[in-house]
Amino acid sequence: MIFVGDFHIHSKYSRACSPQMDLENLALWTKIKGIKVLGTGDFTHPKWFCNLKEKLIPAEPGLFKIKSDANTETRFALTSEISCIYSKTGKVRKIHIIVFAPDFETVEKINAQLGKIGNLKADGRPILGLDAKDLAKIVLNISENCLLVPAHCMTPWFSLFGSKSGFDSLEECFEEYSKYIFACETGLSADPGMLWQMRDCRKIALISCSDAHSLPKIGREANVFDTELSYPAIAEAIKSKDPKKFLYTMEFFPEEGKYHYDGHRLCNVVFSPKQTKKCKGICPVCGKPLTIGVLNRVAQLADRPYGFKPENNISFKSLVGLGEIIGEVLGVGVGAKKVEKEYKNLVAKFGSEFKILLDVPISDLKTATLPDIAEGVSRVRKGKVKVAPGYDGVYGKVKIFSEQEKKEIMGQKTLF
Repeated sequence: MIFVGDFHIHSKYSRACSPQMDLENLALWTKIKGIKVLGTGDFTHPKWFCNLKEKLIPAEPGLFKIKSDANTETRFALTSEISCIYSKTGKVRKIHIIVFAPDFETVEKINAQLGKIGNLKADGRPILGLDAKDLAKIVLNISENCLLVPAHCMTPWFSLFGSKSGFDSLEECFEEYSKYIFACETGLSADPGMLWQMRDCRKIALISCSDAHSLPKIGREANVFDTELSYPAIAEAIKSKDPKKFLYTMEFFPEEGKYHYDGHRLCNVVFSPKQTKKCKGICPVCGKPLTIGVLNRVAQLADRPYGFKPENNISFKSLVGLGEIIGEVLGVGVGAKKVEKEYKNLVAKFGSEFKILLDVPISDLKTATLPDIAEGVSRVRKGKVKVAPGYDGVYGKVKIFSEQEKKEIMGQKTLF
């Protein structure tokens, strides 16, 4: 069975998250997006965990569905992100880790142990003064069926390999438990093509998830599997890196991520790695060290050139969200009512956003919407986009059409 999974999201109990991030809305949006299996996120938060136990019932092994909607096709996997902040080898480390669990009993035991270390009520993503290695020890001693996946593994501030607080290798971070780390999450500012340059990222699977804080962001990155529908099958596909079972990931164009290039947001300084090297990593405006982004950090750790592909790699596809494509054609922001109307129209006609972005023939799209929207989808499929790279917390800007083409599109719409 071919299906899409997005395992890293947050609930309404996480900071800076939409209050609409509840199970019913999540199930609705997975259908809109075309996602079959969604991580619950935040299972360490007491209120959210109670909500999960109250509203979810077992479906396939290790997966759950909403009790009140017997016909729902959405499945939930029990996941949570943990923020480990601690000192190791004379440096403050800040590592975010996604934990997958196979059942509620395991989650209860994990929460009981972590609750002795920090305040789980404070945030859906708890901050614990806990070595990442010790988190692995706690979780895997409770159940060997759990998975630990370092989140957005290259971003500067809170990741395994981050330039500000991370490590240079899996072994340096997890020590003897590194052999139990079977995957890393690419994050929005990197893709597998970049990470294959690094030895450690060739040894393990690379998964991609949305880290969604609001409903429309679900599935902005995701994973496609061809297995039976169950937690053990998903976990085994990830662990084995079998390209017949783990088919591909769906990625941002990495330039669009918030930390692709180096820079300083407050100083409006955005640099390529070459420019950063020229100024010795110092901001020319304020004189302070620049925030070193993902592209630069990958280059520091790489032992292969860009373009290198390991054997039996899991392939990937780079996408731009349907709302962003519609918004560019209509000349309005992605949150505009005109965009929402056309988005709903297309999803109603073709079934889901992923189906539109990946599978629907362009000729069919042209009969259902503005030809320029169909052309936008076609160009994204071919990778014909330009992106002004993101840096120091600022998202990159995707352009599908040139300025001249946009003027012509606006003129055509005026004529219509």
